[in-house]
Amino acid sequence: MKYKSILYIILSFGFLSLQSCNAQKQQEKKPNIIFFFTDDQSYDTQKDFGNPDVKTPNLDILANNGVIFKRHYNTTAICMASRANVMTGQFEYKTGCNFDHGSLGTKQWSTSYPVLLREAGYKVGFAGKFGFSISDTNGGWKKEGEVAKKDFDFYGGSPHQTSYKTKENKSMVKYAAEYPHSTRAYGAASIDFIRESAKEGKPFCMSVYFKAPHKPSDPDPVFDSVYKNTVFRKLPNYGRKAGEHLAKQSKMGRQYPRFETWGYDKDETYQAALRKYNQLIYGVDYSIGMVLEELKKSGLEENTIIIFSSDNGYFNGSHGLGSKVLPYEEGARTPLIIVDPRQKNKSIQTTSLSGNVDITATILDYAGVNIPTIYDGKSLKEVVENPSKQVRNSLPIVQVWGPKATHCLTVMDDQYKYVYWYYKDEEKGILPTEELFDIKNDPYEMKNLANQSDYSNQLKNMRALYDEQLHHWKNEGVKYNGYEKYESLFVRQ
Repeated sequence: MKYKSILYIILSFGFLSLQSCNAQKQQEKKPNIIFFFTDDQSYDTQKDFGNPDVKTPNLDILANNGVIFKRHYNTTAICMASRANVMTGQFEYKTGCNFDHGSLGTKQWSTSYPVLLREAGYKVGFAGKFGFSISDTNGGWKKEGEVAKKDFDFYGGSPHQTSYKTKENKSMVKYAAEYPHSTRAYGAASIDFIRESAKEGKPFCMSVYFKAPHKPSDPDPVFDSVYKNTVFRKLPNYGRKAGEHLAKQSKMGRQYPRFETWGYDKDETYQAALRKYNQLIYGVDYSIGMVLEELKKSGLEENTIIIFSSDNGYFNGSHGLGSKVLPYEEGARTPLIIVDPRQKNKSIQTTSLSGNVDITATILDYAGVNIPTIYDGKSLKEVVENPSKQVRNSLPIVQVWGPKATHCLTVMDDQYKYVYWYYKDEEKGILPTEELFDIKNDPYEMKNLANQSDYSNQLKNMRALYDEQLHHWKNEGVKYNGYEKYESLFVRQ
């Protein structure tokens, strides 16, 4: 009896230890992460963001199962700089990266989220438009991603702007026969990566950086019938008259003539442009659906964080503008949805202010990786857990691309947006200009409040936030690629 009792105690202890060990392993199991990232997608291109005319069934599923960020912005609203922001968690003046300026340095890349995740034991994959080169000598143009691909376990990226024709993207050629349009091919590549990761039993992070809906407007013909008879609405700030009150500087870049040259000025061509634009987004939605179905089949959906956003917005005729770049809502604001299947919060909307640099910190936080102190981004995990939480009190938008007349620095808080246009040409009657918008009560930016005495206190507060942001630029911005000159140019006159 004595020996049986001892044996029973030993076995019981071993069983309890095993249970404890299994529970600990379950608790420490790292989540998988999938980051879907589009190109040029306006914030209002989904039903959950207020558009009744669109069809995005799979994005609706994400919205119904996650948290919708209603005030999410790109801290630079153009693809190259924005993608460098997102990869590194840093503002443009710290990355030194944009078309007119230069490449991302190897130092900044060394603390990018793919590099840090891989060091932490994640299997890391990428497919799509990488969008920027990595070089300490400003090389690598039209070879974007060549330096970075060694840091991925799977790399399905292509250089420069990539192609909608799958066969023209070397890393995607094997998918061309079944998926001739690259948008669906990226979904198929993601599925292969997920399956391979599942076999190895490693946590994974897959980044899918779609080209769509970036021009050229070449949507997948498989979806030609989706918007064939759709008549799209126009936003309240559509057209030239809705842009008359804006700073003269805002009309001095390519965004202004593109209102007409891209057909937004006539109803027939406007509808044709919107049908193609939204058809491209529908292709993205389908591709995301392919991946969601794979997660469900493989039993991975309950432990996979999904993030969806875009690298910049798109005007589509708002304020009489085309394209993006400028800091107004349609140019800089994009959708952001975060789905954590382990959270109770479902189909929740938050007005917590967020920026593209925050996505980076959020990915690392979910993976249990320390967020580098160099990051400007703040983790949004707290907001997903508590949608009323605010993780930042202000956010900048940097615009230093294209004609210098359009260069400006913008700062926002939870209600107001302040834009300072430094450029002047006294002969043409162009002077440094301030703009102040109440985004909460005037979401379409139809009234500049900067010269209204009733808003003098708000203007004073936003000027202080602006000066604080410029001070940060002076202290932490790179001193190369032409960024140092803005330390004086952007001083309020």
